[in-house]
Amino acid sequence: MNHIKEKGMKCIFMIAACTSVLAVFLICVFLFASGVPAMGKIGPIEFLFGEVWRPSNDKFGILPMIVASIYVTGGAILFGVPIALFTSVFMARYCPKKIYKPLKAGIELMAGVPSIVYGFFGLILLVPLIRDTFGGRGSSMLAASLLLGMMILPTIIGVTESAIRSVPESYYEGSLALGATKERSIFFVVLPAAKSGILAGVVLGIGRAIGETMAVVMVAGNQPRMPVGILEGVRTMTANIVTEMGYASGLHREALIATAVVLFVFILIINLSLSLLNRRAENAN
Repeated sequence: MNHIKEKGMKCIFMIAACTSVLAVFLICVFLFASGVPAMGKIGPIEFLFGEVWRPSNDKFGILPMIVASIYVTGGAILFGVPIALFTSVFMARYCPKKIYKPLKAGIELMAGVPSIVYGFFGLILLVPLIRDTFGGRGSSMLAASLLLGMMILPTIIGVTESAIRSVPESYYEGSLALGATKERSIFFVVLPAAKSGILAGVVLGIGRAIGETMAVVMVAGNQPRMPVGILEGVRTMTANIVTEMGYASGLHREALIATAVVLFVFILIINLSLSLLNRRAENAN
């Protein structure tokens, strides 16, 4: 009887795994089947490197959106990763038990807040603060980067803290026994030992940042032009898709799907880079 149950559960798990793989495969097929022909009609060079997005004149250059996505995501990483890393170290090694649970609950709550709420926060508080402090309209690349930096914190903190806690305690204690301070033991022994998990957390954060839509639409200025400064408005690839997909048709709609293909390739490259880094780290060890 137990053998039959094990066989049944194995089949269920296999079906679940195959369903996940099949879902990703179907998404790839849909995107590439709908988007690649549009690139052929527009011209791959003109589509990927064109600087003018004007569907009414059949101009579909997405280079401004690609550059804006990279800049906004880079800004979010510069702002969010150090804070997330230090928070993870504090929670794993310094945090008193009395405040750990409330702090952990607060971070988990941040992960559950809808992106539209973050967008309202940025629109009501962050945008006016930037406008009053630095000038300009406030809706800018800087606002989008800061807001995305906040949004990726719970993702990176959750994975990074788990990675730090997974390092054997003997590493830390051995470093202390050799005369290293607590800080040196953490930053030069524990964190390097947890670098695979930390990289995974950072990559997940990058994935959320580059794929975020509604919050960016509300604070980035939504201007389809080449970025000219951190205080000027921009439009990312995701914002471009969600802004125009509701009324797009024909080649315009196909061009938006092709934009999603480019975004999908970005995510694949990021994940592939993580796999290569982890493999190199394992070979080095």
